[in-house]
Amino acid sequence: MRVRAITALFFVIIVVASMLLGVYVFSAFFILLSAFCLSEFYRIIADETGQPSRLLGLLLGILAFGLFVGHSLGLLTSDHLLFTTPFIAAVFIAPLYQKQNKPFISIAYTLLGIVYVILPFVSFFALSFTTGTYDYRFPLGFMLILWGNDTGAYLIGRFFGKRRLFERISPKKTWEGLIGGVLLAVITAQVLAHYFPVLTNWQWAGVALVVSIFGTYGDLVESMLKRSQQVKDSGAVLPGHGGLLDRFDGLLLAAPAVLAFLKIVL
Repeated sequence: MRVRAITALFFVIIVVASMLLGVYVFSAFFILLSAFCLSEFYRIIADETGQPSRLLGLLLGILAFGLFVGHSLGLLTSDHLLFTTPFIAAVFIAPLYQKQNKPFISIAYTLLGIVYVILPFVSFFALSFTTGTYDYRFPLGFMLILWGNDTGAYLIGRFFGKRRLFERISPKKTWEGLIGGVLLAVITAQVLAHYFPVLTNWQWAGVALVVSIFGTYGDLVESMLKRSQQVKDSGAVLPGHGGLLDRFDGLLLAAPAVLAFLKIVL
């Protein structure tokens, strides 16, 4: 627990600092972070059934994220996103030069990584431009709510959890933990409504509910991935926590959902 707590503290400081230090640091940090998460995904998914084109996938993911950042900053037009086309084509062409029994499984694994990892991180980045210009309060608020949900679920689930939420996929998750996560997420949202009045109380509460629901499903989906591949952790880069993908699994489904929610209510 001590190692876990120390690692979490330093990691939170780094993530928060990346948002507060401006859009360029924020962009660079999360492009790099998404690339590491994508690499972990490719490592997990690779098996005798299919081997994703890791290098092509990473290049495509980094390029797509970078182009979106440039478009958000007004440095590039939407037409520049077409620069990803040759890399997408290369994902299909590369297996022609490799001896694989089922090459389209490898193609599917490669592109699935972009959809499952890169697009959610792009959605998270897009939150910072909700009002048209960079505003750290949206992504920071999202992360604080997500961390609040995870903390509430962990503490309540550990001390009071009895009824299993999804035992087949994640035996330790409980309904009590889910409720605890939702409550702490909503409380966090109300605090944010006071200090970050970019959204109203009910809008922040709506974000909290979306984060809690989709964040929990995101956690379960990643657990399903690891269980299907018989892997305990996505990596070992964070002592006491596992891999980076383990720490951002909730974001993968919650960020696109929150972005959609804000597009509707704003």
